[in-house]
Amino acid sequence: MAGVDCLQRITSYNCGRDPERLHRKYAAMRADAFAFLRGTCHLFYEDWPPTTPLNEAPRTWSCGDLHLENFGSYKGDNRLTYFDLNDFDESILAPCTWDVARFLTSVLVGAHSLQIESRLALALCTISLEAYTTALADGKARWVERATARGMVKDLLQGLRKRRRADFLDSRTKRRGRKRRLRLDGKRALPVTDQDRTKVEGFMQRFAAVQADPAFFQVLDVARRIAGTGSLGLERYVILVHGRSDPDENFLLDLKWVPGSALAPYVPDPQPVWQHEAERVVAIQQRMQAIAPAFLQAVTIDERSYVLRELLPTQDRLQLAHWHGKSRRLEQVLEVMGKLVAWGHLRSGGRQGSATTDTLITFASQAAWQKPLLDYAISYSAQVVQDWQRFCEAYEHGELKS
Repeated sequence: MAGVDCLQRITSYNCGRDPERLHRKYAAMRADAFAFLRGTCHLFYEDWPPTTPLNEAPRTWSCGDLHLENFGSYKGDNRLTYFDLNDFDESILAPCTWDVARFLTSVLVGAHSLQIESRLALALCTISLEAYTTALADGKARWVERATARGMVKDLLQGLRKRRRADFLDSRTKRRGRKRRLRLDGKRALPVTDQDRTKVEGFMQRFAAVQADPAFFQVLDVARRIAGTGSLGLERYVILVHGRSDPDENFLLDLKWVPGSALAPYVPDPQPVWQHEAERVVAIQQRMQAIAPAFLQAVTIDERSYVLRELLPTQDRLQLAHWHGKSRRLEQVLEVMGKLVAWGHLRSGGRQGSATTDTLITFASQAAWQKPLLDYAISYSAQVVQDWQRFCEAYEHGELKS
C-alpha cells in the first residue's frame, strides 16, 4: 500500500478523535517528516510487505511504535530512575525485526531534523543494529540507570536529580494560597466538559475507596491532556490529586484510553486473549522494562479500558538536537538504544508465544537478515518523506478535516 491514498488512510485512521487535539496532531505532523512518522505508525505496518523473509524472525513482545523519541527516563516502582523504552500503546507479539526496522527508519527520517548528514545517519543505524545483535547474542537482559549510563543519557539522568516536585507542579498548575488548579495553557492541558469531569471524578472516587490511603486520591482538578503525537485526539486526561498534605506534595496522574494496537491487523500470529486493551499495554510494558514505572495499572470506566499512571518530574526524553556536532555523542545514544531493544525482547522471552533466549541467541548469530532489514529501512524512509510532502500539500490546501 506504500504511497497509495496515504491521506485517505490517515483521515480514516484518525476518524472520531477529539477535533481540537486532532487539529494539533495534524499541525505537529506538518512540522517535519520525523513528526509525520511518529504520527502515522499505522502507515508503517499497512505498508510492511506481508511476504518478506523478515517476517520469519523469532516472535517477541514488541513496543510496536519504536522510534527515537519513544525512549526516555522514568522513576520505577522501586523509586530509582531508569532510561528505557517508554511507550507501549501499540505493543504486540510480532517478529523481532519489526521493532528494529521501524526504529532504524526513524533514525534515517529524523536525521534531517537533527542536521545529521546521510552518511552519519547510516553509520548510526549500523551501530544500533550491531548493538542490538550483540546484546541479543549475549542472551542477558540488562538495564540503564544513573550508575551505568554514559554520554547524553548520563547527562539526562544526572540532571534529573535537581528536579523538585514543587517546580514540576508549578509548571503544570496555578497556585492560589494552599490550593492548586491545573494550568489550561493550550500546550499541555485543555478544559474538560462537565460530563467528562463527572465521569473521571466518579471513577477516582471508586478507585480511591479500595486503596490503602483513599484521601491521597482526592481529585482537585481534571483536564484534557495534550501529549505525544500518534495518540493526540484520543481520550486522555491529566488529574491533579491531593497526594500528601502539603500542596507541593500534590500528585499528577495520567488517564489514557487504549484502543487496539495499530499492528493488530497485520501480525502473522494469533495473540493472547486479553481482558481488555489496557491489560495488554500494561502487561507487555511490565515484561519488557527492567522495572515498571511507579503507579502503572490498567483500569476500566464503563465499557472502556484505560492506563493509569503517575506523571513525574523525572520523566523526560533526550534532547538529541544537543549533540552539538559531536558524532560520538550520538553514537553512544544509538548504541544504548539498540541494546535496550534487545534487552526488552530478551526479558519478555518465553511468555505466551514469545521466543526463548536460546532461539534469540541463535537468530542473532545469523547475518542473513541484517542487510535486508537495513535496506528496507533506507527504502521506506524515502517513502515516509514522499508521503509527508503529500500530507503537507493537503494540509496547506485545507484538505485535511479534523
